[in-house]
Amino acid sequence: MNYTIDDISKITRFKTWSIKKKVDTLLRIDSHMYTNLGLDSTAAEKKKAKTSSRKIYRAITQVSPIDGYFLEAHMNEKDLTENNK
Repeated sequence: MNYTIDDISKITRFKTWSIKKKVDTLLRIDSHMYTNLGLDSTAAEKKKAKTSSRKIYRAITQVSPIDGYFLEAHMNEKDLTENNK
């Protein structure tokens, strides 16, 4: 089944799925969003993808705190380096 950004909370609540399967599915949604961005994507589309990624990383933090922490830390570090340019 193809999941979307709207399915994040549903995925985190699945009782029969392992933590790995939940994290993998959430990361698959994230990678699919970025794969669909291209040179012709507007700034609003890119911002929406980044905002959605933050939601996904927060959901991963609920499921697997260590994985979520590293993903959010990387995103925050990247934001800091972009602001210093």
